[in-house]
Amino acid sequence: MEEKKKKLPTTEKKPKPEKKEIGVVAYNTPTPAGEKKDVVSPLPDAYSPQYVEAAWYPWWEKQGFFKPEYGMRLTLATVFMMCIPPPNVTGSLHLGHALTNAIQDSLTRWHRMRGETTLWNPGCDHAGIATQVVVEKKLKRERGMTRHDLGREGFIEEVWKWKNEKGDRIYHQLKKLGSSLDWDRACFTMDTKLSYAVQEAFIRMHEEGVIYRSKRLVNWSCTLNSAISDIEVDKKELTGRTLLPVPGYKDKVEFGVMACFAYKVDGSDEEVVVATTRLETMLGDSAVAVHPQDPRYQHLRGKSVLHPFCDRKMPVVFDDFVDMNFGTGAVKITPAHDHNDYEVGERHKLDFLNILDENALTRYSTWFFALQGMKRFEARKAVLQALKDRGLFKEIKDHPMVVPVCSRSKDIVEPLLKPQWYVSCAEMGKDAADAVRNGQLKIIPDHHLKTWFNWLDNIRDWCISRQLWWGHRIPAYFVTVDDPSDMDGHYWVSGRTEEEAMEKATKRFNVTADKIHLRQDEDVLDTWFSSGIFPFSIFGWPNATQDLNVFYPGTLLETGHDILFFWVARMVMMGLKLTGKLPFKEVYLHAVVRDAHGRKMSKSLGNVIDPLDVITGISLEGLHDQLKDSNLDPLEVEKAKNGQKYDYPSGIPECGTDALRFALCAYTSQGRDINLDVNRILGYRHFCNKLWNAVKFAMKTLGDNFVPWEKAQESAVDRWILSRLAAAVGSCTAGFQAYDFPGITTAIYSFWLYELCDVYLESVKPVFSDAEADGAAQRRALVCRQTLYTCLEVGLRLLAPIMPFVTEELFQRLPRRLPRDSPASISVTPYPETDEVGREWRGTGWLEVRFLCLLLCWIKTPGSSGASQIGETYCLLLSCDGLVFAGPLSVLWSTLLPCQSG
Repeated sequence: MEEKKKKLPTTEKKPKPEKKEIGVVAYNTPTPAGEKKDVVSPLPDAYSPQYVEAAWYPWWEKQGFFKPEYGMRLTLATVFMMCIPPPNVTGSLHLGHALTNAIQDSLTRWHRMRGETTLWNPGCDHAGIATQVVVEKKLKRERGMTRHDLGREGFIEEVWKWKNEKGDRIYHQLKKLGSSLDWDRACFTMDTKLSYAVQEAFIRMHEEGVIYRSKRLVNWSCTLNSAISDIEVDKKELTGRTLLPVPGYKDKVEFGVMACFAYKVDGSDEEVVVATTRLETMLGDSAVAVHPQDPRYQHLRGKSVLHPFCDRKMPVVFDDFVDMNFGTGAVKITPAHDHNDYEVGERHKLDFLNILDENALTRYSTWFFALQGMKRFEARKAVLQALKDRGLFKEIKDHPMVVPVCSRSKDIVEPLLKPQWYVSCAEMGKDAADAVRNGQLKIIPDHHLKTWFNWLDNIRDWCISRQLWWGHRIPAYFVTVDDPSDMDGHYWVSGRTEEEAMEKATKRFNVTADKIHLRQDEDVLDTWFSSGIFPFSIFGWPNATQDLNVFYPGTLLETGHDILFFWVARMVMMGLKLTGKLPFKEVYLHAVVRDAHGRKMSKSLGNVIDPLDVITGISLEGLHDQLKDSNLDPLEVEKAKNGQKYDYPSGIPECGTDALRFALCAYTSQGRDINLDVNRILGYRHFCNKLWNAVKFAMKTLGDNFVPWEKAQESAVDRWILSRLAAAVGSCTAGFQAYDFPGITTAIYSFWLYELCDVYLESVKPVFSDAEADGAAQRRALVCRQTLYTCLEVGLRLLAPIMPFVTEELFQRLPRRLPRDSPASISVTPYPETDEVGREWRGTGWLEVRFLCLLLCWIKTPGSSGASQIGETYCLLLSCDGLVFAGPLSVLWSTLLPCQSG
């Protein structure tokens, strides 16, 4: 027994062989910026992104390859136009940007190679809130000052100074990704041209009554002292009692609980119990609501309840919005501090009592309960104690809730009643929805249609004013006509200048200018307003420019589905309203990038990756160092470090731009979020190396004196590889047309790796080794070289839209079929067509070839049993030049029929 045990094999795992270190080769040939790269010196032994990606982009740009005017005049012929979703001027690229640009640049390059007049227009957004916050922090950190110390004009000068120093960083990053944008047309939303368009849009819509002024509830950031849009509000979901940090408070504040208390019914000892997650707002209550069918409260019709801290009587109102099965079925109503309560207040004509100022300090005080100037969450504690003192407090219990947090300041968003400018969206929303319903505008993938229609069919008016200094100042002036009364909304005129506004005011009120005083609104416009007209403001609208005539409307809008409402819908609405045309014909929405574990990218998790770190590589220590510049708590920093250590124990190796782009496109399945494993990108760098080695071998095989022919007499294996090339061309063309990027990358990868490298190159090596044997062998080798050249040249063009750097590097080393007429760059070379490769063998599959080859062997060989010929199948595949078995099934069958005598 003991002897047997000794003979049992060990279960210990053998240590994995160490991975070969990826070599780094730099391009050291002196090349002035914009001059063509050296393509005469020998290629390095292995693929290295640093070598391949050097020097090409400045040359592309200087040669004008990215301009629609390149090689042609601007005409109304086939035009492809797409504008970039303008990144924030404060921004830094993340993998979401990289995905957007990989898709958009691949599409742009494909359309350009198809010979279309192609424009991908760059631009940058001034990002009102984000930029102002960045500069204010810088001002405080470096000079100990606030914007108010500088004044409005001085602060705006500081922002422009910062923008001119730092704001072009993201353009550098876009170039690093190979983005083929026409940089001569780059636009900034605060440029004079775009600012004029913003003014024009506001004035037209204001004079038409589409833009109006109203006092309503807004999302108010108490730290920024400004209204903010929904997209700038993060929804933090809580399952129960949670302590959260709040700016301006030393201790964390409790959320995720519900406080229950009672209101006494006027004229009786009865009480009505209500509950709230924001106890301080009871200071502004003006009613209690119950459901009209609730039998518990029918006797309270026409009755009121008493506020415990003042002599206010509050009616009991009956409203369908109340859920009588939740809690006591009675709800406190605070119209001035809750969005749902606001609508109840409008329906029942309730009082709107504002108990907070712009800094979230209480404005409430009575002779026995003084809270004036107290912070809102400190007032919450005071109210709780006062209710307990009066015997009205009932209980506090855990309650799941969503806390609105300002994404910029991390403060708790407060609904606040403020006069603001609004855009009436009902009619524009209907037009935008109808454009999709009647097929004028196509949204891809179509599962976003439900969201599109649901939002536009129930659209609310859009608050467009922001209480900031950086941005497009609202071109509206308040008019005083020897009358100090502020009739908000009635005494406003709009104008490009104060003189224009004065002229309008004198005509409206029929008085002379000396009796009128004008005061321009201090607020600026929501950044999404200027972004909403971006597709035509970049071309000089409202002026009738040549670019506007040629490139508007655009062809495609490609972006993430997360800004479908905030940007896409508003571009469609404003485009139809101001130009009478849709801004684009199709909208392609890509998915959200998540990490390898399916988690949302978050700095607190340490899983936000700068694509430049994937391109150039970064150590684990480098990733850790990036966390030091974040605003994370020490505990979150440690948590993030552990996450980085788990995912990238050795850091991120250098992958290169081409591998990153290919990986992002390969992941982009329509309708699915992308769980991107950065380590998998390394696999596509190895694919680049395989490509590199295949071309190096092939070029050596072709020889220095190789001259491409237009047509050669191919052997069976030549016809087979050309059939696979034709199939890949067809798949890629269909993929680009359908935005099926995994289909494109799969077709390219399979052709290069599995069919060209694994089968064809291996199969023709004996042909080249025997090339000097006799005349027939020489002819076979010559034909194989022609086929091999076709595969390389067409295969590189096939790959060029997705991998622009490595394909350019290798393409420049290949001889040309027509040297004089050959385009200077692969980026302006025609995209392959299936007819280039051959028509009669398109669509033949490898499995079909193997099966038919075996069948042919069995039928044509006298006395064969079929099974005995399996070993000879591949020999036949490689050698029988005269047999046309790589064609369609009908051709093959007709070839076989004469041989079936027995």
